[in-house]
This record gives sequence, structure tokens and C-alpha cells, in this order.
Amino acid sequence: MAERNRPGDAGDPADDEVFEDAVAEDETDDDEDEPVSRGGAAVKERTKGSESPKAKKETRRTGFFGRIGGFFREVVSELRKVIWPTRKELLTYTTIVVVFVTIMTAIVAVLDYGFGKGILWAFGG
Repeated sequence: MAERNRPGDAGDPADDEVFEDAVAEDETDDDEDEPVSRGGAAVKERTKGSESPKAKKETRRTGFFGRIGGFFREVVSELRKVIWPTRKELLTYTTIVVVFVTIMTAIVAVLDYGFGKGILWAFGG
């Protein structure tokens, strides 16, 4: 049975055309001395932004408490980026989770009871 390409799969002709267009735009914007990478801007930033040994030494020189403080600053920074749900959304999500867990527990309980009775019947319990 031959596999079909679905939209979004690797090798999808539409995706390949978009990718080739993006690569063509990247190639025209690049400087001549930079190598052309097929990864786009993310790969370029990663290769350009690689830290020098001097920068690594500076991060190592920070003390134990400096690293702990940096960690908490980063935590606070990330928490500010979070989109917190409203009270109504929170109650809705909580209700959905409780109902789903209740249904799944009921299904597992029924299956457990049925398999238990079946095993007892099969082995003459």
C-alpha cells in the first residue's frame, strides 16, 4: 500500500514551494561572506550568537548567590509572559477536567469489575 502525502507532511509540494521561496528570500538578504544555511534565521542567530570563551568565563565568575538571584530573575521574567486565565476560564477548565476524570474513572472501574468477574468465572473462583 503506497503512502499518500497529506497537507503538512514532509515532502508536501505546497510546503516545499513555500520553503524554497523563503530560502530564496534569505539568500538575497545575506551578506556574501556568510555561508547560506537552509535553516533560516533561527540557525543564523544560533551560529552568529554563539558565545565566545570570554563570555563563558564571565558567566562562570558569578558567585553562587549571583546565580541563584539570576535564576529567580529569570523565573519572574517568564511568569510575566504567562497569559493567566480569568476566573471564568479557570472554573470552566476545572469543571472539564473533573468531568473527564470522573468519566475515565467510571470506565476503568467497569472494565476492572468485568475483567475480575471474567477471570473468576474462567478459573472457577
